Amino acid sequence: MADYLVIVESPAKASTIKKILGSKYKVEASMGHVRDLPKSQIGIDFENNFEPKYINIRGKADLIKKLKTEAKNVKKVFLATDPDREGEAIAWHLAYILNIDENDECRIAFNEITKTGIQKAIKLPRKLDKSLIDAQQARRELDRIVGYKISPLLWKKVRKGLSAGRVQSVAVRIIVDREEQIEKFVPEEYWSLDAKLFANKKNFNARLFKIDNEKADITSEEQMKKVLKNLEDKKYFVKDVIEGEKKKNPAPPFTTSTLQQEASRKLGFAIKRTMSVAQSLYEIGLITYMRTDSTRISEEARAACKEEIISTYGKEYYENRYYKTKKEAQDAHEAIRPTYISVKPNEVKEKYSSDQYKLYKLIYERLIASQMSSAVYSTVTADIDAGKYIFRANGSRIKFSGFMTVYVEGNDEGLVEKDVILPLLTKGDEVKLKELLPDQHFTEPPARFTEASLVKMLEEKGIGRPSTYAPTITTILERRYIEREKKTLYPTELGRVVDELLKENFEDIVNVEFTAQMEEKLDEVAEGNVEWKKVIKDFYEPFKKNLESVEERIGKVEIKDEETDIPCDKCGRMMVVKIGRYGKFLACPGFPECRNIKPIIEKLENVKCPKCGGDILIKKSKRGKKYYICENNNGEGTSCDFIAWNGPDKNGVIHAADLSKVSETTKSKKKRKTSTTKK
Repeated sequence: MADYLVIVESPAKASTIKKILGSKYKVEASMGHVRDLPKSQIGIDFENNFEPKYINIRGKADLIKKLKTEAKNVKKVFLATDPDREGEAIAWHLAYILNIDENDECRIAFNEITKTGIQKAIKLPRKLDKSLIDAQQARRELDRIVGYKISPLLWKKVRKGLSAGRVQSVAVRIIVDREEQIEKFVPEEYWSLDAKLFANKKNFNARLFKIDNEKADITSEEQMKKVLKNLEDKKYFVKDVIEGEKKKNPAPPFTTSTLQQEASRKLGFAIKRTMSVAQSLYEIGLITYMRTDSTRISEEARAACKEEIISTYGKEYYENRYYKTKKEAQDAHEAIRPTYISVKPNEVKEKYSSDQYKLYKLIYERLIASQMSSAVYSTVTADIDAGKYIFRANGSRIKFSGFMTVYVEGNDEGLVEKDVILPLLTKGDEVKLKELLPDQHFTEPPARFTEASLVKMLEEKGIGRPSTYAPTITTILERRYIEREKKTLYPTELGRVVDELLKENFEDIVNVEFTAQMEEKLDEVAEGNVEWKKVIKDFYEPFKKNLESVEERIGKVEIKDEETDIPCDKCGRMMVVKIGRYGKFLACPGFPECRNIKPIIEKLENVKCPKCGGDILIKKSKRGKKYYICENNNGEGTSCDFIAWNGPDKNGVIHAADLSKVSETTKSKKKRKTSTTKK
């Protein structure tokens, strides 16, 4: 019989901790929250100082009964939920259900699921942190008020099934605002001029830099022709050569948002997928807690990194680095790092899934690189004189790779730095002109957001918290306020309509600064400086007055359907694009007289089936995963069986899926299911 009961959130976490603590401890999972506000009503008593009306979550009765029974049979209960506001609130609800006194030292928290971390936490239990609990309650009520008060208005005035949210609506506004900037953008013409030069048996390029000691600014073809005319018969001399050295420092260890951004850039993971994989790595004890905005790492981890770097790469590659954490960051946890530096990525590759291996490798290499020496570049800048025209050539090469031996941070443009080696140039030398290469350019609008750049923007603006980014992006995609094309995000007509309605009538809700200030107030509640119900009251009273006014003031909002050039084969009207549960489809605008609908068939452009030469259709599975299939493959043994999970590669070639792996996976799943049923 166990002496102690430890309650965590997930079975995977329970399994890992059980192995560490031994037979004296029974470890159970609460499966997340056990109490919450009811779904059927707003669940806030506005007449009684915003008192929340919590209820036990439906479907948790048997679990709660089991936890109560287990708690009665042990000396002490330890509440070991996640070490953040949400985890503190779950522990508080568990304490209420199990009749544990709030002043009892029952709460244990750990940043890493290791033997040392768990044993240390068990020896140092504490009281529940009421300030953290209050901050979570304040966030929950604010989100509930916005969601449950504005969403019905959207249902009534726009369309059923819509929702508004304190963070999601701001995210939509940011994407809509960016799209409007792109649409209003007026491109401006400008020209560049490269000189292809030759010296010491080597070609090199230099770009026109100055004209009459002023920055070269050529904005038309006529201007460029004059420059080219003036450069006829000119000789080119090396005016100046400056040799130097520059250093590049490693990026700090991962926070939640930087992990989300880098996994998106380097692995192509959606934010939701990143957090799911990170959660699993944490629960099996491979990484520290994955919701953090701190770049701090423990001295033990620092020492382990030092040993690993020196033994693998040499002393010159090690540098003891500390990183500044942002002022507004919650520094209770470390950065995201491997719990054991001795567990190399290759070991994870053998034991766990491909996604777990890829993300662990990213986290591992980022941490190691963060404690390594700077990369050192040799740089050369050469100015080439052609009368009143100065051309500049820049060269650089890596002199010492340092941290770049292990890891280089990605960027949204996918650019990779390359060595540019200039020939040996000496001041006064004449260099030979081989060719002048004028090129016309146009300024480009700001880029659409990707998931990675949207997360970066939300973090910079102080909107939401790292733990909210994944559900926020998932929600606005599911509501079809935005759509994803390859990696970029753009607003739908529905998203624009809802954003416009909110901007005109609930300016605070979609105001970036207002939302950021609200996050600061929640932080103050968490620090014990502000009473949480005051935050709710200050928000709700003006919000309520505005809501009542809006309901009376605005009428029904019509959303125009996107018209196509495809005629309805029943009545001849031009069909329109509608959005249903499973995505877009074509419908006759003559409904209800004409009820004709058709699927939208997407095809790959300029790519044919490698087996039969037919068109490649783009389809989606029931789970929303995109796949590619030959138009002649209808699954009934027709002339072509081509199907692919991935689109064309950079050479425009599309590769067939290995269906044998799919069938093997399906068989193994069926086998596991059968064996589980037998048990």
